[in-house]
Amino acid sequence: MTTLARAFRVVSSLTLLSRVLGLVRDVVTARLFGDTAIGSAFAAAFAVPNTFRRLFGEGALAAAFVPEYASLVEHDARAADRFASFTVALLGLVTAGLTVLGELGLWLALSMAEPGGTRHLSIALVMLALPFMPLICIAATLAGVLQTHGRFAPPAAQPIVLNACVLGAVGLHALRDGASKESAAMMLCVAVMLSGVLQVLWSLFELRRYVRWTRVLAGVGQSARRLLRRWAGAMIGLGTLQASALLDVLLAMWPIWFGATMFGLAYPLDEQSNAILFYAQRLYQFPLGVFGVAVATAAFPLLSRLAGQPENFRKALIDALSLSLAIALPASVGLMLVAGDLTATLFGGGEGFSEQGTRRAAFALMGYASCVWAYACNQVLTRAFYARGDTRTPAIVSLLALLANLGLNLTLIWWLREAGLAWATALAAASQTVALIVLLRHKHDLHIAQSACLRGWKAIPCVVVMAAVVFIVVEFGPEVRGWNSRALRLAFGVLAGAVAYLATALALGYREPMRAFQRKG
Repeated sequence: MTTLARAFRVVSSLTLLSRVLGLVRDVVTARLFGDTAIGSAFAAAFAVPNTFRRLFGEGALAAAFVPEYASLVEHDARAADRFASFTVALLGLVTAGLTVLGELGLWLALSMAEPGGTRHLSIALVMLALPFMPLICIAATLAGVLQTHGRFAPPAAQPIVLNACVLGAVGLHALRDGASKESAAMMLCVAVMLSGVLQVLWSLFELRRYVRWTRVLAGVGQSARRLLRRWAGAMIGLGTLQASALLDVLLAMWPIWFGATMFGLAYPLDEQSNAILFYAQRLYQFPLGVFGVAVATAAFPLLSRLAGQPENFRKALIDALSLSLAIALPASVGLMLVAGDLTATLFGGGEGFSEQGTRRAAFALMGYASCVWAYACNQVLTRAFYARGDTRTPAIVSLLALLANLGLNLTLIWWLREAGLAWATALAAASQTVALIVLLRHKHDLHIAQSACLRGWKAIPCVVVMAAVVFIVVEFGPEVRGWNSRALRLAFGVLAGAVAYLATALALGYREPMRAFQRKG
């Protein structure tokens, strides 16, 4: 536990800094574009390359690459260098080819779109942002190499570069008197692409002591075949949440990209829906990125090393799941309770979201937040399969979850509008968690459910007490009379809830929430 906790502290602390900057970036861009069609177009342009980053880079490829690379590092450093060189070269070729094909398709779509319209602007923004995809995929793979060598800090700090570039572009836009929001969106997309170049250069600089890049690839055939086999499964297994998010973008952008009807019926979403959905996603991804993904990132190399030691592997997996639940479960409940105050404080008022847009974003956030615990557990559980060399099982589960998500999406949007997409994602994620736990037992003889429940049951009364305190603050606190009072109520509710949760944990002897921050070991 101490090794995992130490790595988790490094990843989560730097991820926290980058997420805070990312939150600042989102607040600034939300207030720049608001819940408008331009806001939706920028959000879609930003989301497309980032989805491919998670599919090809930090998620799927890392899950397939790290176990093989870690094994080679232990036994043959030269072979590890050749394998790393092969992987980066292959990834560069694949993603560059996809980028070229994507740009050609977008160019054709642009030529058919009406100049000056929202659809034309949206396609142009995606074209500007798409070259970010191969750059950030390579940077994410280089991050996996660094993590294998115990260097968790530089990869966790990579998003800081992105956030700094975007905030810098916003600052430049502010200095341009009379500049339109359309030109601002284009400038921000260029800044996103520039950040990809900087992240690759930084990662290469950090790796100069660990890897000797080479064009000699002799002897990598067997490792390459294992990589490709696992990568194909991992793209499906780890890509469910990302594919769901991209599916949400497609459905939310439908009015802009395809028109106001679907199946001959009036479509329930509008041009503002994608902006509303995007910024709601950013809020639930804050605790998921800081804690949930951080635990999975820190646990994966450890699980890979213990893959041949069943009992130690099981203990490490339970450690990771217990740590995830100790933080993600209160995050789920807390976000649902403060959703209204949070969206209004960060995005509402002034030139930001309209009052109606703020309410819609809060309802969508409640849907996403309901299963932060499931998203976090799925990150760990899926990597447990990959550490054992099994990419097929989580791939099948993920495909079924994606199909369920699609069905729920197309059903719930007619009643809940864009919030239906959020609730569909949450329900599919929860089902995926249950399926993965059951299949770990049946396919790998890993009995973790009972041990995890015995270890983590005290989280439930802690969350109940926390929820009661936050509910009292939100429902019976001082009347909101403006932005200041709403922000004050939000801050007090969050602080009171955190204190109540930790105090109850101490009283019950529930040590899990504190273990992540213990410096011993």
